[in-house]
Amino acid sequence: MTTSAQGTPSPAPTANAMRRALKRARDGVALDVAEAAVLLQARGADLEDLCASAARVRDAGLEAAGRPGVITYSKSVFIPLTRLCRDKCHYCTFATVPGKLRRAGHGMFMSPDEVLAIARRGAELGCKEALITLGDKPEDRWPEAREWLEAAGYDDTIAYVRAISIRILEETGLLPHLNPGVMSWTDFQRLKPVAPSMGMMLETTATRLWSEPGGPHHGSPDKEPAVRLRVLEDAGRSSVPFTSGLLIGIGETYEERAESLFALRRVARAYHGIQELILQNFRAKPDTAMRGMPDAELDELVATVAVARHIMGPSGCLQAPPNLVDAEYVRLIRAGIDDWGGVSPLTPDHVNPERPWPQIEELAARSAAAGFALRERLCVYPEFVQRGEPWLDPRLLPHVRALADPESGLAREDAVVEGRPWQEPEEAFTASGRTELHRTIDTEGRTSDRRDDFDEVYGDWEALREAAAPGMVPQRIDADVRAALSVAADDPTKLTDPEALALLHADGPALDALCRIADDLRRAVVGDEVTYIVTRNINFTNVCYTGCRFCAFAQRRTDADAYTLSLSQVADRAEQAWEVGAVEVCMQGGIHPDLPGTAYFDIARAVKERVPGMHVHAFSPMEVVNGASRTGLSIREWLTAAKEAGLDSIPGTAAEILDDEVRWILTKGKLPTATWVEVVKTAHRLGLRSSSTMMYGHVDQPRHWLSHLRLLAEIQQETGGFTEFVTLPFIHTNAPVYLAGIARPGPTVRDNRAVTAMARLLLHPHITNIQTSWVKLGTEGAAEMLRSGANDLGGTLMEETISRMAGSSYGSYRSIRDLVAIADAAGRPARPRTTTYGEVPEERQRAALASDGHLPELLPVLED
Repeated sequence: MTTSAQGTPSPAPTANAMRRALKRARDGVALDVAEAAVLLQARGADLEDLCASAARVRDAGLEAAGRPGVITYSKSVFIPLTRLCRDKCHYCTFATVPGKLRRAGHGMFMSPDEVLAIARRGAELGCKEALITLGDKPEDRWPEAREWLEAAGYDDTIAYVRAISIRILEETGLLPHLNPGVMSWTDFQRLKPVAPSMGMMLETTATRLWSEPGGPHHGSPDKEPAVRLRVLEDAGRSSVPFTSGLLIGIGETYEERAESLFALRRVARAYHGIQELILQNFRAKPDTAMRGMPDAELDELVATVAVARHIMGPSGCLQAPPNLVDAEYVRLIRAGIDDWGGVSPLTPDHVNPERPWPQIEELAARSAAAGFALRERLCVYPEFVQRGEPWLDPRLLPHVRALADPESGLAREDAVVEGRPWQEPEEAFTASGRTELHRTIDTEGRTSDRRDDFDEVYGDWEALREAAAPGMVPQRIDADVRAALSVAADDPTKLTDPEALALLHADGPALDALCRIADDLRRAVVGDEVTYIVTRNINFTNVCYTGCRFCAFAQRRTDADAYTLSLSQVADRAEQAWEVGAVEVCMQGGIHPDLPGTAYFDIARAVKERVPGMHVHAFSPMEVVNGASRTGLSIREWLTAAKEAGLDSIPGTAAEILDDEVRWILTKGKLPTATWVEVVKTAHRLGLRSSSTMMYGHVDQPRHWLSHLRLLAEIQQETGGFTEFVTLPFIHTNAPVYLAGIARPGPTVRDNRAVTAMARLLLHPHITNIQTSWVKLGTEGAAEMLRSGANDLGGTLMEETISRMAGSSYGSYRSIRDLVAIADAAGRPARPRTTTYGEVPEERQRAALASDGHLPELLPVLED
């Protein structure tokens, strides 16, 4: 019986509870946590009954996957890149200390030569996977690890993992499967281009085993269950095929083990990225704090496998390490596994060195005895091989396809394992796509309101609906609105959060009063002039696989509305804009998998070479992180190189709502709040100013707007780098999250007025320019916002596709006369500005006025 860390046994289930749970399993009825906990305790005939139903579920899944009667394994080499770790798990013999490594004649990390020697020998033996395992962030605990990395020229362990993975790909042909422990979202972006798959065991969600003294994970910061679940979610958001699983018998109760399985199922359903679960039984080892704890019995493992099969369903892939079960292979097959994991003909299991791998021939014979054929797979599962993008980076596709059977996705028996170049796709800037999109988006629109992979690409809509529900519940407002209005009029910097929240909910006469106060403050701070900028938007590609659920702009490369501009076409558009008086080009694009991280430098350089005087306002924080991760540079290094190439400032887009509660509903794979903040602060410190934005009116509430505005004010106080704040009302018409029935249909007029007014008050005196969006609100809506605290109308744009593809009906261009007319409607004068709100040179003003309303024919994406 599994007991808690305090030795309290889980109560045995009653016979009635067991019979009822077994019947539900036999009937294919969804189990709950309590029933799963009961079934985990099945033994004898009950366990046989449970296994029989689990095996039927497994067999149905294999049939649906096109490989009935097949059990898979991966022929691999095990590379322990470093055995140093900052954690102190009480059962682990893998982790060691620097002194022991020195005495054994080893370095703090394996050298590239040592790694490649193993990988080359593995390739000679037909291995296809390089399993790279290491301790968590050893440089955070061990100075010796930090010194080794610095001497070798690496900023951190992840940088070395990335570099050695590239060498393995290029020099041996093995596919790296990476187990570097807890990773951040940014770490996934750095490693995704060099490894088809990654992994990290969840082990357990029992927090007490980590938090309480004496627990197996006490003193190990990376073993906090919430942290590890966040890693699994970030892997899904990053479209990384990911392996996880449980370590059973370390002190968890049956209920806790069941909860852990359901937690894994939630992540698997939300992101479709869990490629397999490993169910591993605890084995006590000498010289560890848990050496006296009994091993998890085979019945425990068998029952856990069977219950996991019922919970994960037929499409789940379950693995049990064959070297930990004393050749009881048949029992595990009968319980519902479909994979044996990595098996090496060359290297030992460095985590369980006392348990040698079985011979592959023996594994095949044992599987055959149970009625199953043993087939080799790659480190990345067949389903993900067949899915391709976005799960496999284009730089990895040639490596994977060289080893994979194109029909089954399994390993090719005749594959030659040899090194291949790891490089960016050739001709990244080949012009392609829908030739008339720039013209017909305002007349004919898109070819469809949704992609044909709508039900798969964004994650599980039902899980998202459940996750979104709590955040959309309105909050009770206790503060007095009249008192809050008095504080706002007297000194808005003294508004408390409850008072600010009350004002964000204001309506009727209170809202009118709020807007008057904001407008008075606007007049006092920036005067009556309404500013605008003559600019051109250049969206250089809309091919993107990030999976933002609010975005109708993103297309797959094969979609009818997809396009990509060449460098010369980008430069042509910039030159054309200069000729009609523009002072800025605003350039953003989708996260195109074929664009190298240096492509952004090429874009900026192309514009500057063609039009040296043009201000290049380009590349959202998401694009910055994409560029940095693809090049292996830090965010600071990448931004420095971009600035040298001609980048002058960055748009503060990709912010949406800077609250991860909302953010992970809106987007599957975009950067988290902390990373957005890091990019913006880094840019500001380098002298690259930025705008700031907020997209609202979807699955958010006023409390989220408040925290977002407070965060922007805090950043501005630290850096002073924001030029303005831009309100971005959510355009719902073609947004996937709206079409799925989750988001509301954009903000109301009340919401727009309240957000604009409160932005003026809450950002005072730090961000003085508040911009409203004519693209999203139209002429009358923009004029109303100018009466509610805004002082800027943004740009002429000339062409705009992002809001238009989302369903905005307000066009892609406003002439100077149009913008002046909006200001007139608000009773205010207008003047042009630069990106940083400076004076526009007379020559530029004359060119703009001379061409106003008479733009040249917009250049096509492809020459007609």
